[in-house]
Amino acid sequence: MEIREYTPAQASVLANLPLPAVHKLIERRLIRPRRLRSGRSIQRMLNVQQVLYLRLEAEGVRLLPVSARRAIAKQIESSSGKDIVVPGGGSALVIQVKSVRKELDADLKKLERATEMAVSDPELMHGTPVYRGTRIPIELIASMLRQGAEIDEILDGYPALDREKIELAPVYVQAFPRRGRPANRPWAKRRPLRLHANSAALQVDDVAPHRRMLAHVLG
Repeated sequence: MEIREYTPAQASVLANLPLPAVHKLIERRLIRPRRLRSGRSIQRMLNVQQVLYLRLEAEGVRLLPVSARRAIAKQIESSSGKDIVVPGGGSALVIQVKSVRKELDADLKKLERATEMAVSDPELMHGTPVYRGTRIPIELIASMLRQGAEIDEILDGYPALDREKIELAPVYVQAFPRRGRPANRPWAKRRPLRLHANSAALQVDDVAPHRRMLAHVLG
């Protein structure tokens, strides 16, 4: 599944910028996303070149005067193949774009994989996004990582997953924040999975509470 336009939340993940910073740049009109109306709401959609500019902001362009930043954003949006940008037409300041574009391309593919691994069906766990082919909530895995669980620990508890799917959980959760009333997440208040001292394997009493909580959700 190839994504050609991106919401501010997705752009935030791709650009390594906090979401409030993305909204601020939009409000200051350094970039002008397309406005997409859906019913009564309007969603702002950013193209790849706009996301590339946001990535440059994260790399240090944000330290320049606003006038220089506007010139850089304009040049980036006007050409998709620029390897360097020289704002103002001088030679004292040169922005290297090629390496940043290469990093962004890798993260775009990562976002596509995160999107492909997820499914959200109102008939399945009230629409909670789960890993395709399972009933494991992606937010559950992202929450466990936030609490300090190691990937190997999670793999022991959820053998249906693989390392990449676990690594992509935070990417998906940040790129696709749930709207409306917060979902019931009984796993969120559980203590993090931890390895017992002098043990190289996850103990049963660590993983069991999480699996019991997941069974409660599924029930």
